Amino acid sequence: MTCAVEGAATFSSTATEQMTIQRMDHIGIVVDDLAAATEFFVELGLEPQGEGTVEGGWVDRIVGLDGVRSELVMLRTPDGHGRLELSKFHTPPSQGGDWRAPANTPGLRHVAFVVEDIDAVVASLRARGAELVGELERYEDSYRLCYVRGPEGIIVELAEEIG
Repeated sequence: MTCAVEGAATFSSTATEQMTIQRMDHIGIVVDDLAAATEFFVELGLEPQGEGTVEGGWVDRIVGLDGVRSELVMLRTPDGHGRLELSKFHTPPSQGGDWRAPANTPGLRHVAFVVEDIDAVVASLRARGAELVGELERYEDSYRLCYVRGPEGIIVELAEEIG
């Protein structure tokens, strides 16, 4: 099997040389206001798992930057299967980003969570400054869905199972 993405390397695998993923560990999101982003995701229902600072040559070599000093907060979903890492880089300075980028901009665009009462969750998040990106819609007889834009433009998809 060959997988090619325009502008990216071409990857090839056969039955004898197959990579195996054990599980997805976490999704990382870089933010400027770590406290506000943490508060947003805790309000959504994620549970703080730990926090700390990383710096030194080992992290510089992993991320390909020099002089890294970053604070991070690790959050997990209530079921314990999903984790979110929020990072605030103090050094080196960032290149900036487009907080208002639309949902179809290339790159990681959103993180999705299943919730119990989507109306209550949306109301609670909006009361704290989040905004609905589009509309709350029903997808067949399966889900009620919406995108919410939280702190620093982070898009969160909310899904409530129907039936």
